[in-house]
Amino acid sequence: MSKKILIADDEQNIVISVEFLMKREGYEVTVAADGEEALARIRAEKPDLVLLDVMMPKKNGFDVCQEVRADAALAGVRILMLTARGRETEVAKGIALGADGYMTKPFSTKDLVDKVRDLLV
Repeated sequence: MSKKILIADDEQNIVISVEFLMKREGYEVTVAADGEEALARIRAEKPDLVLLDVMMPKKNGFDVCQEVRADAALAGVRILMLTARGRETEVAKGIALGADGYMTKPFSTKDLVDKVRDLLV
């Protein structure tokens, strides 16, 4: 059974390329365009991994991460934050809120695939 990945990002060009990449690697992929939609999909579909953008409309990635971590039913969901905000304070905040990993944009597709593989082992 293939692993399920939710891509939560409001930048369409990033979604298209990451979705293509993850499907090529054999993952089942769904997409959310804002934080509220991401939370709804996480609760409904319980993906194995969420690729979570920090800066999104309606609810930011930090808030989404915090709400997922506060819900015991979602304890198995892994979160990899993807963001253009790579300052140490943002990375530390993401990890402190319970993210399993943090990658800054732009990132290499090889690094992303490697990180996803590591998180889904």
